[in-house]
Amino acid sequence: PGVECVSVIAVRKMLREIAVAVAFLSRLLRSRGRVRDEQLRVFGRALREALTEHYKHHWFPEKPSKGSGYRCIRINHMMDPIISKVASQTGLSSQELHWLLPSELTLWIDPYEVSYRIGEDGSICVLYEAVPVNTCGLLTCEKQFLLGCTSPSEPWLLTVTS
Repeated sequence: PGVECVSVIAVRKMLREIAVAVAFLSRLLRSRGRVRDEQLRVFGRALREALTEHYKHHWFPEKPSKGSGYRCIRINHMMDPIISKVASQTGLSSQELHWLLPSELTLWIDPYEVSYRIGEDGSICVLYEAVPVNTCGLLTCEKQFLLGCTSPSEPWLLTVTS
């Protein structure tokens, strides 16, 4: 088993990136005008919970590109499995999703950045971008110890993984 240090603030920031992505997808669903507001709220809440759980051990603020493929939401004529599962739980059919969302959509949800592309040849558009503030807070526990960052600027949780 390994020991892993997880920043409480990094998890909170993950929630920010997830909220941006959920808001974007909700706007896309709303744009066609066929989804009720209550259904969108339920969908958004369920998607936030599903993505938070899915990304929990795949969020690396110290290496934002690590795990990017795992965190990517992809629709390429086939619905992303997380979106599909959440939609079915909230009463949206697969057929409705295919009608409401672009047939080609890539949404990257990474630490400090959320971006998307519609179509295979479309431009990448940034929805959210943040700059890391404290480099000691972005280092692993071991590196912080070796560099002498003895009192990190944010609270930490220690978890054991196998």
